[in-house]
Amino acid sequence: MLDWFVVGAGFAGSVIAERLASQRGDSVLVIDRRSHLGGNAYDRLDASGILIHQYGPHIFHTNSDAIVQYLSNFTEWRPYEHRVLASVDGQLLPIPINRTTINRLYGLSLTTEEDVEAFYAAQAEQVADIATSEDVVVSRVGRDLYEKFFRGYTRKQWGLDPSELDRSVTARVPARTNDDDRYFLDKFQAMPLHGYSRMFDRMLNHPNIAVMLETDYEEIRRSIPARNVIYTGAIDEYFGYCFGRLPYRSLRFEHLTCDCEWYQPVAVVNYPQDKPFTRITEYKHLTGQNHPRTSLTFEYPCDSGDPYYPIPRQDNQELYNRYRQLAEQTENVRFVGRLATYRYYNMDQIVGQALAEFRRIQGEFPPCAEPILQTGTSSP
Repeated sequence: MLDWFVVGAGFAGSVIAERLASQRGDSVLVIDRRSHLGGNAYDRLDASGILIHQYGPHIFHTNSDAIVQYLSNFTEWRPYEHRVLASVDGQLLPIPINRTTINRLYGLSLTTEEDVEAFYAAQAEQVADIATSEDVVVSRVGRDLYEKFFRGYTRKQWGLDPSELDRSVTARVPARTNDDDRYFLDKFQAMPLHGYSRMFDRMLNHPNIAVMLETDYEEIRRSIPARNVIYTGAIDEYFGYCFGRLPYRSLRFEHLTCDCEWYQPVAVVNYPQDKPFTRITEYKHLTGQNHPRTSLTFEYPCDSGDPYYPIPRQDNQELYNRYRQLAEQTENVRFVGRLATYRYYNMDQIVGQALAEFRRIQGEFPPCAEPILQTGTSSP
């Protein structure tokens, strides 16, 4: 009998599987319904030999030394600081909004952080109760910047107006008063030197770990007995959607290769205004690969397809809470990761969550615990 059945070969499942095998000597089976490891972080060489991210750009950044130290067991790093431009009013302008953005957009010559703060204050609208994404932006930088940079992008990304979304959506994107045009400010910013897929291959390359791809959990959960389950898939799917489906926003990716060395000045350009897609990614900026051609991905948000982004609204959170309560009553199954907890996490946060779950496992029972029940015998 297996010690652990891990459902999902993304960051959450792979990190826990590696720890269980290498630190406890437990037997682990990892399954994934896709044909590859790495979940949404999966990268591959396209037909031209250019390394691309199959599911859109994944840029690693963190402030945690422990997480960097852990992942460094499986990869070397290429230093990379992410920069994003937004196509607004015929210009490519830094996002998050900063002093350069303001000066170029409005033809100003603001020189100090105090000047920029005063500009924001003059534009800002008074909002008594900051409850929505619209409230967050207009109360900070005013209506014009909200309309130019945020409203259109948010409507495309979520299929909802910012006034209908929780404030957390735009609270993630700051407005800066200096000229720092880095998208992230974390102390560690880098890309896996040989790509994410190579890192996952090394992470799961352990004699105690077996991997089955193109495998659906529902089809085999009762035929392979295991002492415990780590479930990183969608929590509502695990329980047969008994309370209804949790809403997600999905993405459609259009990959193409151009007969030019470079297409755009940075890895990602956002299109908040007049295009049907939200952004274009050019991967050579991320990977440092030398190639005479260049590969791009256009992203089109949509309602149907793989679940990518939990839609942050109060009624959706209340529905998730019903599933969470059911999960807490389900013996020998641990729900870990974005889909299992219905929350958007950065990659480092998922790694941290998985390592924390492993520490809880270590504290709850010693290795080689006696079997209690078999996989799949808990049901809603």
